[in-house]
Amino acid sequence: MKRRQFSLQLAGTGAGLAAASFAPWAQAANEPVEGRDYVRLSQPLPVAPGKIEVVEFFWYGCPHCNAFEPALDAWQKKLADDVAFKRVPVAFRQEPYVAHQRIYYALEAMGLVETMHRKVFHAIHDDRQRLDKLDDIAAFMAKNGVDAAKFKAHFNSFSMQSKLQQARQLAAGYKIDGVPTLGIHGRYFTSGSLVGSNEGALRVADVLIERVRKGG
Repeated sequence: MKRRQFSLQLAGTGAGLAAASFAPWAQAANEPVEGRDYVRLSQPLPVAPGKIEVVEFFWYGCPHCNAFEPALDAWQKKLADDVAFKRVPVAFRQEPYVAHQRIYYALEAMGLVETMHRKVFHAIHDDRQRLDKLDDIAAFMAKNGVDAAKFKAHFNSFSMQSKLQQARQLAAGYKIDGVPTLGIHGRYFTSGSLVGSNEGALRVADVLIERVRKGG
């Protein structure tokens, strides 16, 4: 979903958007094409040494991110040991995006992404909860067995500002203008809107990961 589409959503949940209809990714025997299936960054970004870095840029309120999550989750769990996968929540304006960023990073700090990440998507897209006010978010967390007081402390922690700043910088470096988008080792990015489907973007990501592995 592109940045400009976010303003079309009803009540911040994506309820008013139809799913995008895309053609399948490039013919199976073909290599992905630069500029069509992926973009090479003109200025590579610094990455941590040792592993190939893959980043999913997402927003909890994005219906396409919600639909992508099962396939992405299965894919990332099968990545080779030399690949480091991480998620980065983005904010195209202050609210509700920053509140949703804070949800993710608070869960990450508590070691609860694995158990709560999909539940947040479900609450927003299936149960139509906005989850943009701390009291409502904390009540949702408590209902799901999360210590609400500890969650609030992480949500408002000093270290949270650093996380938000890092997310802004990384999204700016990749020139993210829509989600979900996959960034590959500070060199490339691909997405369902480029390739034609989110599943196709995963296939392109596999090719780009191998390219990085071989020094490309």
